[in-house]
Amino acid sequence: GTLPMDEKIVLNIGGVRHETYTATLKKIPATRLSRLTPSLANFDPLLNEYFFDRHPGVFAQILNYYRTGKLHYPTDVCGPLFEEELQYWGLDASDTEPCCWMQLLHAKDTQETLAVLDKMDADISRDDDDPDLREQEIMKKFGWEEDYFQGKRTKWMYYKPRLWALFDEPYSSPPAKCIAAVSVTFIVVSILSFCLKTHPAFRIPTLQLEANSTLAYPSMKRVSTDPHWIFGHIELVCNMWFTFEIVVRFCFCPTKTGFFKSPLNAIDLIATLSFYTDSIVLRGLQILIHTFRASAKELILLVFFLILGIVIFAALVYYAERMEVNPDNQFQSIPLGLWWAICTMTTVGYGDMTPHTSFGRLVGSLCAVMGVLTIALPVPVIVSNFAMFYSHTQARDKLPKKRRRVLPVEQIKLQVRRHAQVLDANVTLSRRNALMVTVEDRRSDENDNEDEAEEETALLAESNGHVEEMNKELTNGRKKSSRGE
Repeated sequence: GTLPMDEKIVLNIGGVRHETYTATLKKIPATRLSRLTPSLANFDPLLNEYFFDRHPGVFAQILNYYRTGKLHYPTDVCGPLFEEELQYWGLDASDTEPCCWMQLLHAKDTQETLAVLDKMDADISRDDDDPDLREQEIMKKFGWEEDYFQGKRTKWMYYKPRLWALFDEPYSSPPAKCIAAVSVTFIVVSILSFCLKTHPAFRIPTLQLEANSTLAYPSMKRVSTDPHWIFGHIELVCNMWFTFEIVVRFCFCPTKTGFFKSPLNAIDLIATLSFYTDSIVLRGLQILIHTFRASAKELILLVFFLILGIVIFAALVYYAERMEVNPDNQFQSIPLGLWWAICTMTTVGYGDMTPHTSFGRLVGSLCAVMGVLTIALPVPVIVSNFAMFYSHTQARDKLPKKRRRVLPVEQIKLQVRRHAQVLDANVTLSRRNALMVTVEDRRSDENDNEDEAEEETALLAESNGHVEEMNKELTNGRKKSSRGE
């Protein structure tokens, strides 16, 4: 039944007792605490209290939320733990007070960063990981999780992940490191070939015969230069390796759609149109890519304000240079002013176009100052994101790779049920075996009794036969004696 509103309730949270009224817990309906009844399994009738094996420190803030209607973020608790406790009690983290929003957002940003790093680490197999867990992760990544648990293993399921890791994960095995070294070697050779073939010392001049009427013999004229033929062969060999590598990675990738959605693979595919490259990226470059991805909003805002400032100052300098007599006016159109505004706002300043009037110099000064402010404002956000990614990456590298696993309560209950079922099955089997042995013993006893009865019957028949023979002999003797008389 329901509890009276003025009745006190004792809540034992992780060994810490809290007392409150039923009316207090009814302030926030549709939550776990608002539905407490003595019929629940966690109610102790002897102690007259409800026991919950949860975090007592977080519950103090949760109970204060019921009392005051204000939810504050505890400073001594990790963000995921606080959100997990709120979810257990049926509360929403968005109800946090504005004074604690920054801590909540920082915790969410940290979780997103760790999720990205987990995804990065998932692509790197370690020798000290649990082989079974690593095999399950691989099967899940390739979409074969159900077949794996059902015991359906094929040769394709065995070789495909290993060939994919061989070409796409340089840290997965020593052979993968060798292939990565070969790829890097081809990249370096291809870059050197691409650069050296433009050097004059490695180019062959193309000569053309030129007739000259003043000379008795024809002259030769250099028309152009071509790279040495060896560079063409080097690029051919390198491109053959790059083509083979990207085809193998495409054929053995977990999903074809995921292969095309990956930014690094997209860069590879675009680069193969003219020059094949490799997607073995250092960890620092991955951190930089994720930093730009996390700072996408700030970068878009930066580009928007830059374009807006470039258009405004290009128009202003065009009209400012025409307000005074200026024979050296270099701003003949607004599109030319766009080039000047880009160089000025980005603090490059080539100096090929400069204003010469007083109003033009004033506009140029404002353009330079606004450019510095526009570029400098989003920089702290980008630096903060980079520092967050970098610090978490460094911390994860220093943490122990293998940590003790904590099993969830549901998995423990499932294991207990399975163990109980196994024990019941063993007991049932032993009882069945004992019953079968008893039946066999009874059958053997019955057979023995039948054999004994048959033996007794045979002995009785034999004894009866002896008695009959003796009777016959006595009868014959009497007959003989009567005849002699």
